[in-house]
Amino acid sequence: MNRIASPNASRRGVLKCLAWAGTGLVWTVSGGVPRALSLGEANAAEAQKSVDFSFVQISDSHIGFKAEANPDPNGTLQLALDCIGKLPKKPAFMLHTGDVTHLSKPEEFDTADQILKGAKLEAHYVPGEHDVIGDDGKQFFARFAKEATPGGWYSFDHGGVHFVALINVMGFKPGAGGSLGAEQLAWLDKDLTARGPSTPVVVMAHMPLWSIYPQWGWATEDGPEALGLLKRFGSVTVLNGHIHQVVQKVEGNVSLRTAMSTAFPQPAAGEGKGPGPMKLEPDKLKSVLGVREIDYAPAKGLAVTEATLA
Repeated sequence: MNRIASPNASRRGVLKCLAWAGTGLVWTVSGGVPRALSLGEANAAEAQKSVDFSFVQISDSHIGFKAEANPDPNGTLQLALDCIGKLPKKPAFMLHTGDVTHLSKPEEFDTADQILKGAKLEAHYVPGEHDVIGDDGKQFFARFAKEATPGGWYSFDHGGVHFVALINVMGFKPGAGGSLGAEQLAWLDKDLTARGPSTPVVVMAHMPLWSIYPQWGWATEDGPEALGLLKRFGSVTVLNGHIHQVVQKVEGNVSLRTAMSTAFPQPAAGEGKGPGPMKLEPDKLKSVLGVREIDYAPAKGLAVTEATLA
């Protein structure tokens, strides 16, 4: 059941409600305004009738992670891909919003590459802070983002939708968050100038572009500048990872969404000593890991479905 928080609700309570708001729901986004539908078979079938194409988002695979929170991140990533493979309509492509690996080791990139190729889908990636350790992302970009500019950012178009991949992890500060930088913002401004305001835009970046909890690095300090460049468009969806849970926010025609991890959960903002792997009972782990499917129909916009690995 969805609940509307009272004006006196604590910030932590609101975030906790938002963290689970998307699970098990189809969100139809038209003109930037979301509408929630139950994830029943009838609604899913109805939604498919007018779908032009669909794509999926996965995030935070953390291949190479070795701790009790998930002793087999390879297996849960494969399970996520298996779930994608069983979708009634094959997605046009897959987005991965960062932290493909845990420590940027060559063997971790090798393993991730082999598993992800098994999806047999065109894929587009942005790095997480765990993917750029020690070499500023050279290994990551060589394997997963060959189409990127020298700075790492890039864009592409599909089915009338403009997709933008942003990099906000290079200047990551654990107690403050990420940043985009003046050069990337100038590129974004130029990239968007050629698109009319009716063009649907999907942005992918690892860290949230809005401030969720800067004390834990769950923010992008110059994210508001990027969002300012996007606000003239009638439909904008921003897809992030990093915090390993679903949190969403709508500002005008801009819908911002973080995603579940395929590796391990993290606590809700402000709960506990800080961010990091959260251990659950083994039978509960899959219920907080997941994938996201996004359907696009020109007449209706984007419909977002969250699915857990359970």
